[in-house]
Parts: sequence; C-alpha cells; structure tokens
Amino acid sequence: VFDQPQYHILERSRVEYDFDVLYKKYNYGLTTWSPLASGILTGKYSKGIPEGSRLSIPLYKNLLANGLEEKIAKVVKLAEVAKELGCSLAQLSIAWVAANPHVSTVILGATSIKQLDENLKAMEFVDKITPEIREKIDAIADFKPKLVTDPESHVLALRKQYL
Repeated sequence: VFDQPQYHILERSRVEYDFDVLYKKYNYGLTTWSPLASGILTGKYSKGIPEGSRLSIPLYKNLLANGLEEKIAKVVKLAEVAKELGCSLAQLSIAWVAANPHVSTVILGATSIKQLDENLKAMEFVDKITPEIREKIDAIADFKPKLVTDPESHVLALRKQYL
C-alpha cells in the first residue's frame, strides 16, 4: 500500500483525518510532499507575491491563492513560534511534518543549495516539536478538514496545460 499525500501545517485532511485510522492500524509510513505549502510556509509571500515566484504564475495563482490572506496571517504567527525555537519558519514547518510518527519521508523542493541546506537543518528541530509546541501550532493553524468533492480537480487543472 502506498500513499503520497500533501501534508503541511495548513493542509492535513488526508493524513490526519481521511486515512488516520489506517496509519494507526497498519503502522505504515507515509511519504509526504509540500511541507512548505508551495513556499507559503517560508514567509516569502508575507509582503506580497514576488515576481517570478510560483504564485506569480497564473495557473498556480488560481490553485494556491485561495484564502492567501488568511494563510499569510497564520504564517506571521507561526514565524513567532519558529523564532521561539531558534529556527526559520521553513525549518519549523518541515520539522513539524517530520515529527509526525506516521511520516517516514518528507519530499523537499529547493531552488538553490543554500535553500536545501536550510531545509535539511530542519531535522535538528524535530525533537523540539513537543506536545506544547504542537498545541501552539494547532491553535494558530486552526485547521478544519475539507470534504473533497472532486479529488481530481487539482490534477486535472495541472494536466490541462500539457494536453
């Protein structure tokens, strides 16, 4: 059995709700992607959408920008938690994913060696994701699971550009 869900502080539906019982029952590890929510959890969109960034591309802007202002408000508060732990927001976000006992692999993306180095240092902070820190993060994220009515819409939107 294999599942590769998107999983990050702001999106948890698949991992923590849809299939949570299966992970606990069969104790298999997850390979997850997008721990930084396509860059949103790095803080790079906190002061607007930089030219040349993913959200400046029309296709991605339509897919990812839904609720962006609310996400950015949460990111600003999450940055305070990162500062408290002595890490970057990106490191906090990756460490949070890796701290989930059902996650065995976190797929990262980086556009430079510097970015990759910073992301890999997140492993130094996994043990700092204590129940108290997780509670703070949960309170900020205020995550509500979404009922997926059209699971293929995201994939189809991406495929359309190539078909």
